[in-house]
Amino acid sequence: MNIADKSYVAIDYRLTLDSGEEVDSSPEGEPLEFITGAGEVIPGLETALMGMKAGDSSRIIVEPEDGYGTVSEELFQDVAREEFPADAELEPGMTFEAQGPHGPVLISVARINEADNTVTVDLNHPLAGKRLLFDVNIVEVREPSAEELAALTSGCGCGCGSTEKGSCGPGDSCGSGGCGCC
Repeated sequence: MNIADKSYVAIDYRLTLDSGEEVDSSPEGEPLEFITGAGEVIPGLETALMGMKAGDSSRIIVEPEDGYGTVSEELFQDVAREEFPADAELEPGMTFEAQGPHGPVLISVARINEADNTVTVDLNHPLAGKRLLFDVNIVEVREPSAEELAALTSGCGCGCGSTEKGSCGPGDSCGSGGCGCC
């Protein structure tokens, strides 16, 4: 069976950046499982998988626009320094977990603004603006079970519990290992 819309798919994958840095991979013996068309993986990966079948392997290149998007300047925000732990020695590049509307998200410190005692934080996904290189092996392709299809309408989407595109936070990044139904 070839991968098509509403197929159950299980893949082993390794995700790297152009630099060669490995960002994520499926644990050995634990492939990433999803149903196509349900928004559980990034669009560029899902599109490239269409038509493949169990046993196929490929290197899939996903451009930022089809992955986690480009870096949005609107997602840089100034936050009062007192919103951070008092004992935190803030430095650019540090990350903190914050509570977002769909659960925990990571924020990155972009700048410390001593003049007005604020911190500029970056709320973009850590992989925004990055070209993604997936080495994939298709483990299984089949029709999804009734239970698997029912789970799609139970509010499960990305591993972060959201069904909204782009709302997963780091660590729950759809298509890079954090997905799975609740």
